Amino acid sequence: MSRLDPARDHVIGLYRIVIGFLFACHGLKTVFGLFGAKAPTAVGTWPGWWAAVIQLVCGALVCLGLGTRVAAVLGSGSMAFAYFTVHLPTGLFPIQNGGEAATLFCWSLLAIAFVGPGRFALGNLPALSRASEPARDHVTA
Repeated sequence: MSRLDPARDHVIGLYRIVIGFLFACHGLKTVFGLFGAKAPTAVGTWPGWWAAVIQLVCGALVCLGLGTRVAAVLGSGSMAFAYFTVHLPTGLFPIQNGGEAATLFCWSLLAIAFVGPGRFALGNLPALSRASEPARDHVTA
């Protein structure tokens, strides 16, 4: 057992929050023209606007820890799609083709999908955990 093991779930939770927040910020930039964007992307524009909506929604869900694994897989897949369709045609390596962010988000979100939300996830709250469980009929004898 490593001396770092007791902090594992806390660090995973903080990592999830930061990655989700940064991913959501990319969506906010494109959808609403925030954070130095020249203008918002036109609604419905393929694939940019749709990718930004995925970034915003999945990033917020990952950050909050709600439906973390599903949101992380969807976000990861969208970044893989972005890398292979937008970045790869202009160069093999991410450093050449401007695909560093897409690559890092893709692998970071995939790691979150496999590791889970860690601490500080709203989905870990007892009330929310019970609400997501299927109803069970209890038979008394």
